[in-house]
Amino acid sequence: MIILAVYVAIFVGSFVATKFLVHKTRRDFTSLKTVTFGDESAVTPNRVASVVSILTLFLIWGSFTGSKLLPSFLHAPGPFTGEAELTYTLEAEDGSRDDATIKVLVYQLGADVAEPAIEPGDGFAKNDGLTMASGRSTTIIFDKNDEITRKMGAKVVAVDGKPIGPGQTVSIGAGTVSLSDKGAIQFAPPLGLQMDPIWLPAPESVVSRFLEILNSGYRGSTLLEHLGYSLFRVVVGFICGAIVGIPLGYAMGLSDWFRGWFDPIVEFMRPVPPLALIPLVIIWAGIGETGKIILLFLAALWIMAIAARSGVSGVRITKIHAAYSLGATKPQIMRHVIVPNSLPDIFTGARVAMGVCWGTVVAAELVAAEKGAGMMIMVASKFQLTDIVIMGIILIGLIGFGIDILMRMAEKWLVPWKGRA
Repeated sequence: MIILAVYVAIFVGSFVATKFLVHKTRRDFTSLKTVTFGDESAVTPNRVASVVSILTLFLIWGSFTGSKLLPSFLHAPGPFTGEAELTYTLEAEDGSRDDATIKVLVYQLGADVAEPAIEPGDGFAKNDGLTMASGRSTTIIFDKNDEITRKMGAKVVAVDGKPIGPGQTVSIGAGTVSLSDKGAIQFAPPLGLQMDPIWLPAPESVVSRFLEILNSGYRGSTLLEHLGYSLFRVVVGFICGAIVGIPLGYAMGLSDWFRGWFDPIVEFMRPVPPLALIPLVIIWAGIGETGKIILLFLAALWIMAIAARSGVSGVRITKIHAAYSLGATKPQIMRHVIVPNSLPDIFTGARVAMGVCWGTVVAAELVAAEKGAGMMIMVASKFQLTDIVIMGIILIGLIGFGIDILMRMAEKWLVPWKGRA
């Protein structure tokens, strides 16, 4: 919630600063329009907003991971480090009580420290000291040096003067203290707001891992080989889905028989997630490359069929009538009217299908893959190598974004009439 609040605050602040504080004179076609609200052609990406958005994401990422790329004043409060102490009250079986102090040296993860030397003091409860890494919790076997132990009927009844019992938790100045069901003390110093590296590593850790894998490879293959195999599977699966899906969509848009025959199948399979098909794909096609491509083919097929059907159904009937009035034949109408007017919808469907295929490639490479970005992510997750997981996700996202840009450029070049009457 705190991260979300920071993100929203930066968004609102940037929007207000751009709209009301930064005065910029525009001299383009959009600025000459008298009505822009609701006009899609008047809405173009604000490049300042795009830059600020990306910088905000990296700022939040670095801030809540304690990144060395940011100055320390931008860091969110980190986990507690330093000396902490707590005093527990030990009650003997006969009802007598004694207090003892435990000093805890909380060190930065990876640091080499020695346990503090503590005078045990008088009484049957003895003072003690120990070390622990920040951002962690520890179980304190408090009675290892006491004169009477839990086996002799002793029990902790208070911490820093606050009553406590088995299964209960109290907050003290040094953090939180709980008692296990067996009476052991469990101590957790303040965690702060920074994420543990095992959950979210800092940006420089991901970059360092990227350079390491780029130079040395991962599991016997270079990074380019992993990405190349994923790209090959996605492209082949998408092309196969488009080759089958587009003619199927045209047939459904032009023939009531084809529409009635295939519409239940397409509408039934469209909401089925590709992940649900993995067991069937393994049974039908095995665990080789064929199975992975079939899964991606099925992910793209239904989207392309619906996009082509929508494109055909969206052709204005006035254009069809105009073509007929000029003496056009059905093949000519198909070539010069239906296909050109359906291409914008097909390109939109292609962009969606490619995104779904990229999202499915991780699942496709679960099927005994030896190479691929998805394989890297899944193997790394088993060993809790979060930096490799995030690196793989970022690379998949960047490649997918690059492909989407190329498809937009191709659409602008091949379908320049999009958005025009």
